[in-house]
Parts: sequence; C-alpha cells; structure tokens
Amino acid sequence: MRLHKNLVFATISALEDIFNQGQLADKTVERVLKQDKRWGSRDRGFIAETTYDIVRWKRLYAKIAGVRPPYSREDLFRVFAVWAVLRGISLPDWKQFSGTPVRRIKGKFDELSRIRKYRESIPDWLDSLGAKTLGEELWTAEIAALNQQAEVILRVNTLKTTRSELQQLLAADKLETETIKGYPNALRLKKRANVFASPTFKAGLFEVQDAASQLVAPFLQISPGDFVIDACAGAGGKSLHLAALMENKGQLLALDIYPGKLKELKRRARRNGVHNTETRHIDSQKVIKKLTQRADKLLLDVPCTGTGVLRRNPDAKWKLQPEFLDRVIQTQKTILRDYSKMVKKGGTMVYATCSILRQENSDQVQEFLQSDAGEEFSLEEEQSIFASEAGFDGFYMARLKRK
Repeated sequence: MRLHKNLVFATISALEDIFNQGQLADKTVERVLKQDKRWGSRDRGFIAETTYDIVRWKRLYAKIAGVRPPYSREDLFRVFAVWAVLRGISLPDWKQFSGTPVRRIKGKFDELSRIRKYRESIPDWLDSLGAKTLGEELWTAEIAALNQQAEVILRVNTLKTTRSELQQLLAADKLETETIKGYPNALRLKKRANVFASPTFKAGLFEVQDAASQLVAPFLQISPGDFVIDACAGAGGKSLHLAALMENKGQLLALDIYPGKLKELKRRARRNGVHNTETRHIDSQKVIKKLTQRADKLLLDVPCTGTGVLRRNPDAKWKLQPEFLDRVIQTQKTILRDYSKMVKKGGTMVYATCSILRQENSDQVQEFLQSDAGEEFSLEEEQSIFASEAGFDGFYMARLKRK
C-alpha cells in the first residue's frame, strides 16, 4: 500500500479532534470526509477505517510510540507510524516519519501483547471490572471479540419487501449479501460499502441494524393489534422493527426525553412506510402517569454503558468512566420503577441493554422484582448475548409478565 499525504494528513486531523477535543469518532469522520470532493470511495474508506483502527488501539499504539495526552501533531504521526509498521506498510520518506524505530516498534508490540489491558487497548478500570463481572476466561474472549471490526448487517423492512426480493435488488445494485441462520430478517454484506447511497435504502426497504439488536423486538412477543409502547425509543431503530412485526396494525407509541431523536424517528418512519406509530416527548412525569396500565407490551431499551457495542463505537472505551456506570445504573433503576407502571395487568415488558455487564442487566432485573414496584411482575425469560459467542454485538434482554 502506498500512503498519500493528503489522506494521511486528513486522518491525523481526525485523530486530533477525537483524542484532544473529545469529539465523537463517527461525527468527526463524517465531517472530515466532506473536506475534499475529489476523494473517491477508496480514499474515503482509507481515512475512515484507519481512523477507527487507531482509535480502537489507541492505548496500545500510544504506549508503543511513547506518547501521552494531550497529543501533539508530532505525537499523532508517531502513533500513525506504529499503525503502519504493524501492518507491514512502508513509511514514505517524509519528515514526519524520519527516524521511526521499526524494529523497536515490533519488539514493543510483542512485549505488550502479553498484557491484556494493552493487547486489547482498554483502561485499567474497565479491564478489572470486566474480569470481575464476567470472569477471566469470558472477559478475555469477549473484549477480544469487541475489538473486531463490526460487519454491516441489514434488517429487511417486511412492510415493503421480503428478504429474497431485497437480496436480488441489492445484487442488481452490486451489493452482495448473504443470509444469517437464526435471523430471519437479516442480511450480511459480503463486502463493506456505503449502503445509504443505495436506492433500496432510500426507498425504505431496509435499515442497518446489527443481528443481535434484531432479536430484541421479537423477544417482546407482540401481535398485530396490540397497544405497544417503546418508552426509550431514541431515533427509532427498534420502533421501526416493532411496527413491521405489528404489520402496521394496532398502535405503537414511541416515547423519549429527546425531541430531536423523535423527529428523526418520524422521518425514518415515513421512509419505512410505517403508519401505526405516534411519537410523544417525555417532558414531565405526567406523560408516564397518563399511560398507567395502558400497554399490552412495553419495551424498555434503557440507556446503558454500551459495552456490548464497542465494535461500532471504539472511542467509547476512552469516554466511558466509572462514575458514568454508577449514574446510568441509577437511571435504569428509575426507569424500571416508573415506566413499568404503564404495563396493564397480564401485559408484558422487556428490559434490554446493549451492555454485557451484569450490574446493568440481571442484577437490575432481580432488584426490580424484589422491590415494591416489581412485586406484580415475574421473570419469563432472560437472554445474554456475547460477541465472543454469537459473533455480533453484546446484548441483554429480560421479558417480564405482569400478573
């Protein structure tokens, strides 16, 4: 591979914003890719994938390069040089790479690779917490799986097409896919591509959604005609799946505390051909109280640490702090206590997270069941999905029945 100066410099600029300014990786990459309209798909792919790769292995590469935050531009070029050397890429004769100790880089990599927190490039506290929560063996396998690049998985919008029809349409658009056993509405892209530019996406025939995430909506066991509430709907990834499972029948109420996300949900619903969904902003407790014992089915896809989706958000490893875990656990407790009141007698509730930490998952459910708010509920089924076992994102789901 031959390195091009404008692409390398763009990558360095992206890393500077992510590492030093605390910018989100996805938003930063999106902005940087708009800087030069002459860049083709291969150029854009280099910038995006290299940036994410270096963000993913930030601690390991910085340790090998011998640099610490805040990172100067010279430091970031040293980190980039480590990335290139470890991939067997010849460094060009630029002043930024002069004196790069290639042999030392390889030797230091071999040395640090024997230590998990460096090999997997994670903070000390997260490594200790993961090992304590999951056990050494599972945590070692899990964090290694969560450091792999996520595949592009599509969810077929069954309101508009079938999986086989979509597969044919995508193939005609030179997007080759394959089915995934056990995931009836999923298609896996054989080669990474910008699917958002596809006419099939613009027509609302599919959404990009990880296979593990596609298990959550069916876990609620909804039927057409139900009154369903998605109480932490966000931008609507799972709401759209629920609407498809409901066949546009019954009523789906999508709630969230962020009106901007609900606005995006409405836009996506129009593209998907969803007609049975209403959005409602949670601007006070009155919104929840008015829905007391109304829902046949309730989905609580609660805020969490996102430890199960680090493959997609590698920068979260560095933004996540122990105090945030404490805060989000309290938020989850509050949501379970207050929002569960919306389930009617005989109704069903699913509590879900994209976390692999027991503290956010089974511990929360058990504490809720032992509380006054949860005394009328019983646990029907729970499922923990690990990236090291399933090959997809980490998730947790618990289905509870109100007596």
